[in-house]
Amino acid sequence: MTAGSVEPARLPPPNLDALDPNWSRLVTAQCADGGRTFHVLDSAPDAYPSMPTVLCVHGNPSWSYLWRRLFARESTFRFVAPDHIDMGFSERTGTVRRLADRISDLTALTNAMGISGPVIILAHDWGGPISLGWALAHREQLGGVILANTAVHQPEGASAPTIIRTARKPGILKQATVSSTAFITGAFEMSRPRTPPEIRRGFLAPYDRPERRAAIQTFVEDIPLEDDHPSRATLDDIAKRLGELGDVPSLLLWGAKDPVFSDLYLHDLEARLPHADVHRFPNAGHFVSEDAPVHEAAAAWLDNLSAPNHTEIIDPSPTELLDALADPNRAEVTAIVEMTGEGASISFAEFSKRVDETAAGLLGTGVQQGERVAVMIPPGIDLAVVVYGAWRAGAVAVLVDGALSPPQMTAALRSANPKWLVGINRALAAGRALRWPGTPISPAPLSSAQQRALGTSVDLQGLASHHGNAALPALPTKGDDAAVVFTSGSTGPSKGVRYTHGQIAAQRDKMRAQYSISDDDRLVAAFAPFALYGPMLGITSVVPDMDVSAPSTLDAASFASAVAAVDATMVFASPAALENIIRTKHEITPSKRMSLDVIRLLLSAGAPVRVSLLQAMRDVTPNAIAHTPYGMTEVLPVASISLPELESIGTGDGVCVGRPLPGVEVQLEPISNDGLGELVVRADHMRTGYDRLWFTTHQAGRPDAGWHATGDIGRIDEAGLLWVSGRAAHMMSVPSGAGSAGLGPVGVEKVVEQVDGIYMATAVGIDGTQTLGQKVAIVVQLEEPSGSPKHCDLPTTDAVRAAVAEWSTTIEQRHGATRAIDIVAVLEVPKLPVDRRHNSKIDRTRVAEWANRVLAGGSLKGL
Repeated sequence: MTAGSVEPARLPPPNLDALDPNWSRLVTAQCADGGRTFHVLDSAPDAYPSMPTVLCVHGNPSWSYLWRRLFARESTFRFVAPDHIDMGFSERTGTVRRLADRISDLTALTNAMGISGPVIILAHDWGGPISLGWALAHREQLGGVILANTAVHQPEGASAPTIIRTARKPGILKQATVSSTAFITGAFEMSRPRTPPEIRRGFLAPYDRPERRAAIQTFVEDIPLEDDHPSRATLDDIAKRLGELGDVPSLLLWGAKDPVFSDLYLHDLEARLPHADVHRFPNAGHFVSEDAPVHEAAAAWLDNLSAPNHTEIIDPSPTELLDALADPNRAEVTAIVEMTGEGASISFAEFSKRVDETAAGLLGTGVQQGERVAVMIPPGIDLAVVVYGAWRAGAVAVLVDGALSPPQMTAALRSANPKWLVGINRALAAGRALRWPGTPISPAPLSSAQQRALGTSVDLQGLASHHGNAALPALPTKGDDAAVVFTSGSTGPSKGVRYTHGQIAAQRDKMRAQYSISDDDRLVAAFAPFALYGPMLGITSVVPDMDVSAPSTLDAASFASAVAAVDATMVFASPAALENIIRTKHEITPSKRMSLDVIRLLLSAGAPVRVSLLQAMRDVTPNAIAHTPYGMTEVLPVASISLPELESIGTGDGVCVGRPLPGVEVQLEPISNDGLGELVVRADHMRTGYDRLWFTTHQAGRPDAGWHATGDIGRIDEAGLLWVSGRAAHMMSVPSGAGSAGLGPVGVEKVVEQVDGIYMATAVGIDGTQTLGQKVAIVVQLEEPSGSPKHCDLPTTDAVRAAVAEWSTTIEQRHGATRAIDIVAVLEVPKLPVDRRHNSKIDRTRVAEWANRVLAGGSLKGL
């Protein structure tokens, strides 16, 4: 190791971006090698000694500037961020300091500063082991741990990061760390978006000369990659002792795009601190606090430390999800029918037997209780058997929407990090090519060639045959995790939603009670999530001959065949599926038409459902009462309304989704003074939280513990009915008598879709500001679209404007919402972009970007 120059500590220059000179101070501490002077950022130097302190510890190649955004916040905590000796603006000693030395230095500094109150450590990079070494030596003071992109151990079988191994090579190390600023600037190159010049200048400020960069090299050299490295024993001791912090509140904040501290190290820390809260930022790099709202997340978590404890009481009673499988009265009843392929079916007795065998097979291959099993099988018998088998084995099913794109699937699976991946050949092939996590398992036997191609020789049928008679563990409890279910990604990045067995059972019970589901009912599951509901409800379900991940592929003939196969009494289908059924209803044969009369209940959801669409379905299912349940992946159902109720209610601001179900609480967080607000929900069948997204869960948990902020805007009228106007992210701000008011897109869209010749419409904001208000553009897809985007003809434009004006007057009278809706243009496109899961949700963000570009003089192409 090469030592650097000897220079005294000094204060940073006064003109560094976002760094207040008043935070800086020099503190001399009695270190093991004598008095050493540290540069320290201190948010409250005159604070009472027992005030809670957040000790912010940087890594390499940064300095205390890394934490500047925390210091700018008002807080009840004192923030202290030192520069390590030989780093930042602290003293240059000309010595070589090992990990143990730096832990000792940090102790000397906290002693010198008289920090005696509760301490929460916040650390990044190599600051992680240093701060954890301090924490383990000061257990009586430790109040919390926050770690960001760091490591205490190199997991077995994994090589050290390529960047570090390359940097350690002779001829490269000194050139990259001392002779140049490449090691620092290289970290910035990992950031997206690119780090602004003024921030780069701040990080580079203390390292303006080679002699001031010597410790960057010695820090890299001190990473104990070798077994005989001088710092190996110190780091190993820290790793082994992390279990001692099992009762210390902890938070892991992670940039998933970091090529140094990848998810591999996150999962290692999760195993050592299993109680820790986790937020994984999927697009953030090594300097995660520069790429993502790390400081905001840390501040929110710190505030939670002093908030009242709302810890949920975990129900230890056995799960009820598997009850119907063991019901002897249902043994010979058909559980599932598949209309695809050869049309397989299975009774409840056979289904229960296969579930137990699959559970035994999973346990036999090494699946442990609580481990995650990703299941990528099309809806049908095999999907249900594997999911229920995983539950019976005590594992957690990871369910990724088959409608997601390959990049979205990859992101979802890397986020969930399943230990096992059970999938059809196409899924296993994609998993191997895209490096999805999870040991691959095939549902069915494979040939030798297939085994080699897919990288697995394990199949569930073989496992079940070999282990099928093995004893099974006790049933999971209601409080155990059951599933991680991913959102559609149609209103933002797809997020994993965690559910316990008890929450899924409560969801089932809500559905059963709301729609009077009995053992005599039979379900057509034309919507992927509902393909799993039949067995837990104890009723027969049938999966139609369609691509369930593309609802619009369900035609009337296939629908009628599915109904006839089980004499179905219930149907759940998305609006896009219903539209195609209506479009192709002439294909229904007379022999199948009679079976449609048996249907008593038609459920459709996933996107706003037009009254006219439900009315049109009366020609297909004449005796069915149509209902539209309202909810989301995080909590379903929230409310429900029937077609007769919709017909009697009339026009409102958005779509009416009915009244909350019994046991479901809904409140409104006001957005504007005319009653528009964000809907927040509380229910016993609501999700536990988002997976590895602590900050997102926190943000969606307002106004108090136990609530979920839906992101939907709307109103609650005098009769207690909920009206949904759209997503908060798509709200427009239009002029009103009070200056400006919120306008959700859905109400406008529904009235425009009633104009002759218009099939689908969306409303987006153009120009303006939240203060002055926006103009509105209407983008439509005609029933008989032309071949290219264009401005609508004058008669259509006038009809749209007249319809919206009349509707706006009605809304003013009904809700008191005075808004000036200035429709600046009506544009026509051949096809509006919709989501992959429902084929119904319009991508309003994409349309808004296109419309703003067009109306600013840009090309009509590109939507």
